[in-house]
Amino acid sequence: MVTLALDLGNTALKYGVFAPAGLLESGVLAAPAQLAALWQRVQPAHAILSSVTDEAGAQPWLAALAAADGLRQILPFRPGFTPVPMANAYATPHTLGADRLAGAVAAARLRPGQPTLVLDAGTALKFDLVTADGTYHGGSIAPGLRMRLQALHTFTGRLPLVDLPAADAAVQLIGDSTASCLLSGVLRGTAAEVRGLVTEYTLLYPHVGIILTGGDAAYLAAVLTPLADRIFAVPELVLLGLDNILRYNVDN
Repeated sequence: MVTLALDLGNTALKYGVFAPAGLLESGVLAAPAQLAALWQRVQPAHAILSSVTDEAGAQPWLAALAAADGLRQILPFRPGFTPVPMANAYATPHTLGADRLAGAVAAARLRPGQPTLVLDAGTALKFDLVTADGTYHGGSIAPGLRMRLQALHTFTGRLPLVDLPAADAAVQLIGDSTASCLLSGVLRGTAAEVRGLVTEYTLLYPHVGIILTGGDAAYLAAVLTPLADRIFAVPELVLLGLDNILRYNVDN
């Protein structure tokens, strides 16, 4: 059975085409009209749509899915309403971001019986904990790298908007220009924040593994080098979780 997972984020819609054995292909769609061509090519039997935007933002994509002939089920993923194959201890499950819960589902599937910390470096910087018994507990949300740079530009009178350098570029600790000071504060400051939080989680769960995902994950991989043996890079984590959730609902 071929399935289609769609993850509508703050800046793009990512898709994944799955067979029972795993991911066949993934990519980005710019407009709902592109779904028709994708469906014609891969012919999925079922689809799931996750969205961190409002209902109005998701509706054109749902309409495009509804117009695709042959789909047996279109599942809008709504945390707190859609059944998932894991226990959820989040105090307000209906307010939980769909991407966070989908990532946690995938983490529990990839590392069964082991505590796992998902570090998602995207528009926001998110930590999410799954304990060894497969329960999702929550974590933290902070501004992502680009949001921090944008905020410094937007909420000050004279600070420029600085682009992120290449992920493997050295960022000096002591900035000697406004641009290098901004990059030091954002990149090195976020690195220190990540190291500190990982240390705190490790004190609670000494054998915790770390799954790194998100568009800016490469910027954080280097700062976690001392924990390299416990880091697993899974770029398509959310899509994997969405496929797990879809198949769980189809089977049940």
